[in-house]
Amino acid sequence: MDHYYLGIDIGGANCAVIAGTADMEILRKTAFETETQKGPGHAIGLLINTASEMAVSLGVNKLKAIGISCAGPLDSRKGIVQSPPNLPGWDEIPIVDLFRDKFRVPVYLQNDANACAMAEWKFGAGKGARNMIFLTFGTGMGGGFILDGRLYTGANDLAGEVGHVRLAKDGPTAYGKMGSFEGFCSGTGIAILAKQIVSEKFALNQKVTFCKSREDIEKITSKDVENAAFAGDKTAIKILEISGEYLGKGLSVLIDILNPEKIVIGSIFARCRQFIEPACLEMVRQEALAPSAAVCTIVPAELGESVGDYASLSVAMVD
Repeated sequence: MDHYYLGIDIGGANCAVIAGTADMEILRKTAFETETQKGPGHAIGLLINTASEMAVSLGVNKLKAIGISCAGPLDSRKGIVQSPPNLPGWDEIPIVDLFRDKFRVPVYLQNDANACAMAEWKFGAGKGARNMIFLTFGTGMGGGFILDGRLYTGANDLAGEVGHVRLAKDGPTAYGKMGSFEGFCSGTGIAILAKQIVSEKFALNQKVTFCKSREDIEKITSKDVENAAFAGDKTAIKILEISGEYLGKGLSVLIDILNPEKIVIGSIFARCRQFIEPACLEMVRQEALAPSAAVCTIVPAELGESVGDYASLSVAMVD
């Protein structure tokens, strides 16, 4: 091993330090709970100490660069984390300077959606594409754009915030907007949509398998809907089909504007493709420009639960 990289994955629930090679061989990984109630200093201290231990064990002189993946908003150029909603107290944290001062190697910062886009582009389902869109389709709906063979972040790191796009006048409210892309195509949005539809079912004295009583409606999660769909529940399947329809509407806008050759979609789409994809593709067929749709392939993400590891390492490999 001539050299290696360190990836720093910062999340609201968990953090991790990953050591890996240029061909994505994972050499070491240490994860721990973020414990946001203890403030940013607690997690940052653990990250730096863990990274130091890894660097010593693998050879400090062989460390080439460090990549940091973190929820936005952030300033990737200045290396500052700017108050992410899932990281209370992380206000104007100069995270890049903290690691650069400690390790004396290049340090790079990207938001988690962009980092995942880079990982899928370099090592996953988007490998070989020059124009690719990555969509998270997890708890929220975020995106990352690879345009003309490079990551596009926009004027202030807000490119790819597709979840905020309004797709309907009404509908589930997510990302602060009723009927938004995230409202229809995210775990949060699917749960809201399910609660609305189940309430309507109960008003008609109809039953659904994944909710036994009115008192349980507010407890419904997107995972409940997923599990029920695989068990054959027609209401759950319909909810995912509705999500697929609006996914197709959102993708059609992106296809018409950006003309990508590949769209890679993670999490819920990858898990529930059989329920979501047919309605999605039919809507793309109806809505998108035919020549643009013809050259665009829509595929599930490949990196799965390891995407966070590859994402932070991909940020380190910008050269």
